[in-house]
Amino acid sequence: MTPAARLKAALLVLPLIAFLGIFFLWPLGMMIVTSVQGGTVRHAFPLTAEAIAGWKGDGLPPAEVQAALAKDLRTTIPQEQFGDAVRALNSQQAGFRTLLPKTATAVRNAPENSPPPLAGIDPRWNQPAFWLALKRSMPAYTDANLLAAVDLKRADDGSVANVPPDMAVNRMIMLRTFVIALQVTLLCVAIGLPFAMLAASVTGWKRNLLLLAVLLPLWTSLLVRTAAWMILLQENGLINQTLKALGLIDASLPLIYNRTGILIAMTHVLLPFMVLPIYASLVAIPRNLMPAAASLGAPPLRAMRHVLLPLAMPGVLSGSLLVFMVALGYYITPALVGGPNEQMISSVIAFYATGTANWGMAGALGVFLLVPTTVLYFVYGRLSRTSMVQT
Repeated sequence: MTPAARLKAALLVLPLIAFLGIFFLWPLGMMIVTSVQGGTVRHAFPLTAEAIAGWKGDGLPPAEVQAALAKDLRTTIPQEQFGDAVRALNSQQAGFRTLLPKTATAVRNAPENSPPPLAGIDPRWNQPAFWLALKRSMPAYTDANLLAAVDLKRADDGSVANVPPDMAVNRMIMLRTFVIALQVTLLCVAIGLPFAMLAASVTGWKRNLLLLAVLLPLWTSLLVRTAAWMILLQENGLINQTLKALGLIDASLPLIYNRTGILIAMTHVLLPFMVLPIYASLVAIPRNLMPAAASLGAPPLRAMRHVLLPLAMPGVLSGSLLVFMVALGYYITPALVGGPNEQMISSVIAFYATGTANWGMAGALGVFLLVPTTVLYFVYGRLSRTSMVQT
């Protein structure tokens, strides 16, 4: 290929590279950087950052450090920057949300040449834990958010320790997220495999009708589909009314705002991502294999278990990985259909991002979803290439 041809080829793919860089790689990079980025407290209290750097962390800091903090608090700090610093410190040590505004008000109201002692403003300044949290928050980069995302923190001696039990919620929510994603994946396999087999075994308008039934939900808004399930699953919804009319139940079944509602709605939404890979594997299998197995004396169930299922397994694994990856980060459906005790990690990320503006914690939780999703993505790509080679 001549240099001119290479240049033309590069120019053709340049828009794609720019699109991936701007809308995919750059947001992911920003999320990772935000999860480990400190400096919020350092920018708000520069004099304190310089003075506290020489403190070893034993006992209370010297008077120079406390005087530097008083000078920083006397300085007019932008409200947004001060609020970000307070939130960052409060995530390290509970109590800063009230301590810093109270101290700042007292210092600014005192005479400039004789600032009051900080311990006289609030006795919490006599506790080394608050000063240690202030020191740990000064570096430009920190692992505080990553540790907090899995319910860990830095102890006073610098070691990693568990947070108090009443604050340890992220690990439980992450475990719940993975369990729900696994349950949805298993339900999609249980429903999608027979459906894909049926669609691959028929031809003509019957196949087109079955595929249309799978593809039609993809053409409908996710919010609309979730809202429809909210109507169907509610206490006086169509499902409960039908069951009562048939005499199968006397009281309404709890189908919404719980795990049952999440599984039903998410399985319906993600089922096409399971059916289509399995269907693609099945239609590539020669149609004479099952009759050949039958001619050799294999019953239908045995032929399906030893001939059809092994050949369809790449599609099953690809569909399972795809459904599991998508289910891990689902937000709208669990938020609307699930109850307060069944929320997934995406709801927690949304809370930190929009509710408290704690972008560091939101980024850290996103990193812990990004890592397994990336690993599963490469596994999915490997399985897809293997399937293509086999066909």
